[in-house]
Amino acid sequence: MNEILDSGDHSLYDVPTHAPGPDGRLPLTAEILRTRPSGDTFGMTQDAGMGWSPAALSGRQFVILSTLGGMRADDGTTVALGYHTGHFELGLAIRAAAEQFKQAGCVPYAAYCSDPCDGRTQGTTGMFDSLAYRNDAASIFRRLVRSIPTVKGVLGVATCDKGLPAMMMALASFGQMPCVLIPGGVTLAPSRGEETAKVQSIGARFARGELSLDEASASGCRACASAGGGCQFLGTAATSQVVGEALGLSLPHSALAPSGQPIWLDMAQRSAKALMAMQARGANTADVVTDGALKNAMAVFAAFGGSTNLILHLPAIAFAAGLNRPTIDDWTDINRRVPRLVDVLPNGPVNHPTVCVYLAGGVPEVMLRLRDMDLLDLDAMTTSGESLGRVLQWWESSPRRHALRKLLRQRNGIDPDAVILTPEQAQGQGITSTVCFPRGNLAPEGSVIKSTAIDARVLDGDGVYRKTGPARVFVRERDAVAAVKCQTDRPIQAGDVLVLMGRGPLGSGMEEIYQITSALKYLSWGHEVAVVTDARFSGVSTGACIGLVAPEALAGGPLGKVRDGDFIQIIVDRNRLEGSVNLVGDAEQHRLSPEQGAQLLDRRTPHPDLSPDPDLPPETRLWAALQQASGGTWAGCVFDVARIEALLAASHTSPGSRTGPRPGSRLL
Repeated sequence: MNEILDSGDHSLYDVPTHAPGPDGRLPLTAEILRTRPSGDTFGMTQDAGMGWSPAALSGRQFVILSTLGGMRADDGTTVALGYHTGHFELGLAIRAAAEQFKQAGCVPYAAYCSDPCDGRTQGTTGMFDSLAYRNDAASIFRRLVRSIPTVKGVLGVATCDKGLPAMMMALASFGQMPCVLIPGGVTLAPSRGEETAKVQSIGARFARGELSLDEASASGCRACASAGGGCQFLGTAATSQVVGEALGLSLPHSALAPSGQPIWLDMAQRSAKALMAMQARGANTADVVTDGALKNAMAVFAAFGGSTNLILHLPAIAFAAGLNRPTIDDWTDINRRVPRLVDVLPNGPVNHPTVCVYLAGGVPEVMLRLRDMDLLDLDAMTTSGESLGRVLQWWESSPRRHALRKLLRQRNGIDPDAVILTPEQAQGQGITSTVCFPRGNLAPEGSVIKSTAIDARVLDGDGVYRKTGPARVFVRERDAVAAVKCQTDRPIQAGDVLVLMGRGPLGSGMEEIYQITSALKYLSWGHEVAVVTDARFSGVSTGACIGLVAPEALAGGPLGKVRDGDFIQIIVDRNRLEGSVNLVGDAEQHRLSPEQGAQLLDRRTPHPDLSPDPDLPPETRLWAALQQASGGTWAGCVFDVARIEALLAASHTSPGSRTGPRPGSRLL
């Protein structure tokens, strides 16, 4: 008790009450004192107190926002852990950028809003906060920028699944201000052992007897081979980096750089220079994030085979920028015209880690392929100050491109053109376009499947996935996971269709169920199981996984009326990007047409166990209600304030309401 209440060091009691304060004088003028807000001058006072030279306080001010987490000592050793590797090394990039600002006579400010890890919260109630966090963080980033009223530009530094989309939403919203994005890069793959995608399935493989305890322990320890960066696969983190560069927000060849390495730090320094140059020439973010840039980002997403989570995030970024949000039809059109050209985890066929894609040329290399197919808006401006067309001309003959591609050949024995393929090579290897949006009596408003990642073993000879199987219905992820791990008296079996309902925004904050999809990917028989859910998937998910089913079950969607033993038919044409998901029979073996299945669903009541998760936090419930009122999942899960205000106003002026809504009435 004594050690906690008082250390016993009496020298600590000599507490000062005054200090001389910084030397020097603030760069004030009579005009500043007469006309500027008191906040401007008090800000200078505090800046001097924090150690900035008073004589240098008249320089241009820039804000560096990041998702930094954890704490490192000066020698790099860990003092406090971050939530994940993706934000642990960002302080290095922030420092490199800040030093550039300081050398140029500018005044940098650094502020942070850290982010959670979807990998760490898989299978836990922590996942209920994941997607909702994105909107919160974007709001905080915007508030932080507005809290420095004299700011001239913003540099965003972020890496992973929610922090990076939140950062892009915030930057896109500052259309009349210059903004540049620094992607946080990727972690290195282990020299031996499993990468971060496969290692997340060690529990399921051990439970099913397909992995020893020693193997699981060793693989789990080695998977993150370096301290910083996003995961080694093209999940949501890596896809978000790719999309940020394709939008023009990041400098060319910045996405997927290895975190902590000199080439990554050099990019951070050049990004600070780019922001200062944007501000000096009067360029703004609205000049970069345009309709043309949005189409470019969608095309690059398709060529990479990116995470389906970007179907939630890119519309949200477009909304923040004041642009039209892409619809299902827009996504379908892009994916039909743009072939997948990148062989990367988890899509295959070889599954190169993301750092190999970076060395093979990354985003600009893929854009060269798309340019030659006339699939890009080459007039779109980038934060480099050049149009995309000019950037690609530079990239084609740049020493950087040739040196890194040569390094990949020499160090890894990998042909860069086997990582980023030509359309002819991709077609020859049977690589198909990225995503498909099945509809049907279970998904009348749509759903999504990463069709390029369906296991080739379950495809028919014409490249079409066809499956009809009995439904195994779950309303809680933990029960589905137990069935996958054979921890129940009715384990999941090959041939089943796993239906997980009530896990959309209203049920669980639209949790990510990679715990299920990763287990099925790496279990020897998992490719024989399909998944249908109103939840969402990690970008590394593969197989016949249909998510984002709309309407969600708790919003009256027919998925919420499925019963155990119902027969579900799934058809996905990977070549034509057409698909359907239908109830075609009941547990009594009555076979039905899709139309008859729809009639049966209309007659049924919701599943008796369907309900919001009792652990759903009130903050996430509020988020779910607001995004539902704003257009829901396919509108990007955003907060459309004008639409919400209109709904509130309508509730106040509805017939019979004079003073406001009735007690207990639902406004949203």
